[in-house]
Amino acid sequence: MRVWYRPMRSRDSGEHHRVATPLELLFDLCFVVAVGQAAAQLHHALAEGHAAHGVASFAMVFFAIWWGWLNFSWFASAFDTDDVPYRLATFVQIAGGLTIAAGVTTAFDGDFRAIVAGYVLMRLSMVTQWLRAARQEPECRPAAVRYAIGIVVVQVLWIARLWVPGTAGVVAFVVLVVAELAVPVWAESRRGTAWHPHHIAERYGLFTLIVLGETILSATNAIKEGTAEPGHLGALISLAAAALVLVFSMWWLYFDRPGHLRLVRHPTMFTSMSWGYGHYLIFASAAAVGAGLEVAVGYDTGVLHIGGVAAALATTVPVAVFLLSVWLLHIGPADECRPIAIGFPVTAVLVLAASFTPAPIHVAAGLAAALVVLTVAATRSSG
Repeated sequence: MRVWYRPMRSRDSGEHHRVATPLELLFDLCFVVAVGQAAAQLHHALAEGHAAHGVASFAMVFFAIWWGWLNFSWFASAFDTDDVPYRLATFVQIAGGLTIAAGVTTAFDGDFRAIVAGYVLMRLSMVTQWLRAARQEPECRPAAVRYAIGIVVVQVLWIARLWVPGTAGVVAFVVLVVAELAVPVWAESRRGTAWHPHHIAERYGLFTLIVLGETILSATNAIKEGTAEPGHLGALISLAAAALVLVFSMWWLYFDRPGHLRLVRHPTMFTSMSWGYGHYLIFASAAAVGAGLEVAVGYDTGVLHIGGVAAALATTVPVAVFLLSVWLLHIGPADECRPIAIGFPVTAVLVLAASFTPAPIHVAAGLAAALVVLTVAATRSSG
């Protein structure tokens, strides 16, 4: 029986050598397909001069991707049994994520039916997991039941939102996002689940790596297409080098501070919720950098007919958001190492200002690299 079925009990939050499982890695890889689709559609919207619509649609679509990933990751950290029923439920969630990926294009055109179908499928599969936990783990039953009830109610409202038109639909979307975010707060308020801080930090770090990899892939494909245009090889080589430095610096700055430190030092619900929820900005901005670099390639090759500042902001804004988000979640304004605590927000402002320079991507890459040097030097000098 234990070969295919194990009772769903709370995992030990202090378990040694707890690492991501192959199933979790497959889950991430499938979900990054949706991330790539969202970034591609954002690029098209920015290239056509529809920045406001593109950013709003990207934010809405990315929420569906990110929230499904987040709920799976935290549940797995607390209750992963890796048996046959658990794997099958995860398979259904993966199918929902891929349905979301298939519906990204129509969502940017205002049709969210495919997105909602995949999202609801994914979330209702999560309900079966919570009901199983409620039945087999008495100590976590109150929280698990609350999760199941909250998720079901919100999914009914998501389906109803499909018939809400125009501005009212946007308002309904915001309200439902708040409702989704409130469900874990309500469920965990009575008795929290036993998630593993090191495991959660690793899961978030792995997804950050995959999103940054998607950014590099997007930029590489854009540069490859740009080389087909004669006379731009030198500029594209220079841009490729700057893009690589930029993404490498983003990686360095995110992983310079172990993500679990804040979760371990401040084990409160507010810390875990703010850290977990705040990563929406890190993941979304990292994915948006890839779209921005594609816009930069199109601008340098003369394919796009948008202003230079607008083309630059497509990259500099998400980089600035990434830096500020990492600063708030991993470092903070009260960090004992003052050069680092001050360096992140200052660099973010300077990256935005780089949009008005003749070579914004190169300047932004130089600023990010300088922040890496500052971080290494300050850390070394402070011990």
